[in-house]
Amino acid sequence: MKKLLVLGMAMFATSALAQPDMAKYDKSCKVCHATGAAGAPKVGDAAAWEPRLAKGMDVLLVSVNTGLNAMPPKGMCFDCSDADYTALIEYMSTPAE
Repeated sequence: MKKLLVLGMAMFATSALAQPDMAKYDKSCKVCHATGAAGAPKVGDAAAWEPRLAKGMDVLLVSVNTGLNAMPPKGMCFDCSDADYTALIEYMSTPAE
């Protein structure tokens, strides 16, 4: 039981740390990902994100950092770290409720 409690607390702490910086989302990601502009997968659209997520986070981070199709390098978030990008991708790819 103690192991389960510790595991649960660790998962909660990890998810709490992985919260996206919404100011960074608003200034960089939202322009395309809120509307699907230029083919960007929309926030919460699980079907659109599924093939991208299947590539793995490391591949997605390379795409963000170097740019892909219409997305410019770093997604125009020049002060984002890979941890920021990971949190933002997780936020955007989470299915809408």
